Amino acid sequence: MKVVTAAEMRNIDRITIEEYGMPGLVLMERAGLSVASRIKELFGRKKVIVAAGYGNNGGDGMAASRHLHNEGWDVLVFVAAGQDKLTGDALSQYKAAVSCGVHILPLENMYSGSSSFVSSHSIVVDALLGTGISKDVRGVFSDTINHINSLSIPVVSVDIPSGISSDNGQIMGNAVKADYTVTFGLPKRGHFLFPGSEYTGKLFVEDIGFPSQLLESGKLKTEIIGNKYISKLIPERHRYSHKGTYGHVLIVAGSKGHTGAALMAAKACMKAGAGLVTIGVPESLMNIVQSRVTEEMTLSLPDSGNGSLSSDAAAVILDFLNSNADVLAIGPGIGVNSDTIHIVKTIILKSGKITVIDADGINSIKGDRKVLRKARGPVILTPHPGEMAGLLYNKPALKSRRSHDTGMKNINDKRSLIINIEKDRINSALSFAQDTGTLVVLKGAPSVIAGPDGRVFINSTGNPGMATAGAGDVLTGIISALSGQGMNAYQATAAGVYLHGAAGDFAATKLGEYSLTASDIIKEIPAAFLSLKNN
Repeated sequence: MKVVTAAEMRNIDRITIEEYGMPGLVLMERAGLSVASRIKELFGRKKVIVAAGYGNNGGDGMAASRHLHNEGWDVLVFVAAGQDKLTGDALSQYKAAVSCGVHILPLENMYSGSSSFVSSHSIVVDALLGTGISKDVRGVFSDTINHINSLSIPVVSVDIPSGISSDNGQIMGNAVKADYTVTFGLPKRGHFLFPGSEYTGKLFVEDIGFPSQLLESGKLKTEIIGNKYISKLIPERHRYSHKGTYGHVLIVAGSKGHTGAALMAAKACMKAGAGLVTIGVPESLMNIVQSRVTEEMTLSLPDSGNGSLSSDAAAVILDFLNSNADVLAIGPGIGVNSDTIHIVKTIILKSGKITVIDADGINSIKGDRKVLRKARGPVILTPHPGEMAGLLYNKPALKSRRSHDTGMKNINDKRSLIINIEKDRINSALSFAQDTGTLVVLKGAPSVIAGPDGRVFINSTGNPGMATAGAGDVLTGIISALSGQGMNAYQATAAGVYLHGAAGDFAATKLGEYSLTASDIIKEIPAAFLSLKNN
């Protein structure tokens, strides 16, 4: 399903009214009706308290209040402005509600004086601000939000919890903590990005009459990926096939004290369907690795003498790729030094194969956008926010010409940069992907996939238990395996991220989140695939 910004949704609304001839008042009426219908579905007949702003969000809330009132529900509305300040469709809904006998009071009355109107049988409808806010919430609205959050009764937000940014999920000074949110046409980015996702509660996306051509437009570049979408991407396993059909992946990983990273990536790669997997490790670690593998093969690589790769390994890796492998995964546990920097950059410039770069492989790039721009083949980067900051953290990288570079061009402190990345995960990944021509998986809650053509995928799977050592190595293995099975870089990345999270969810269901390990995620990769087959 497409996911939109506030501006994109306003444009859909405008075109629907101006070019398709659907009156705005009709859209508002249908929005109010959908909110009322969800409330009736969720609750028995209760007292409904509506906190309404003076814009279209308030108009939606007043329309809902009228529908519930007409069906005999006990409804009380608190409005931020009187009839003299309301305009347009919101004013029309105000007049209609008054004409039907809905009891309406000033918004200040909701949180000042007596609160006798609140009981255990009440619910609150938050229709204060909606998707259009661009500055912090203050004054009467902030006071009302504080009061709503203090009530021990269910909260239903209209479109988006008031105070949450539709575009990045950030709290704009203060925000309603909703139990349910009813949105219209398409979900907004802020419904899925933290902390907005925690304030949204259970999300309902309602059809209120927007043309399907607008909701499915290719101009909308952001999507939420779920089971149905991913199940269409996974290639079938044909009866007439062999191990070579499903790709040969070379995983260059590990150094002294970090051989587990190589093994976990390789085992995840096998479980995700790769036909052949070869682990390339420093020569001095070969006996350790060989004693722990079964299905995987090994490749001895030139050793620096201290259990890490020598720069001479670059030529061996390239020769193996040219003659044997279809996909390269590089980075987990290799360390960061002059040798690994040389290896990673040489591979990027000379290999035409899909290359998945993670962990120390990312850190070895050290923010060198130029080498990524010159990549000979598709490059998939899988940074967590700290590694993303490492890619951005140098003066040339921070002086971006792109207007959507999330305000990071003046940031010289890496810690501040990480905070800014988390505040705007989508644009942080997207600006880098477009600037370098790479696919970027910004890992976290939620993981975001961004590509050079502007497409963005927001993942819908995963849980806090996956914040554990080795989980990123598992993701690297899964994406690499899917890349070797004929999926293009976009497909393999989207499917890999989804399956990785789904496996983690299956593991958490069995073990809980506290005890989850990367090995547990690997064990549940088959269950993740079966969930797609049974979709």
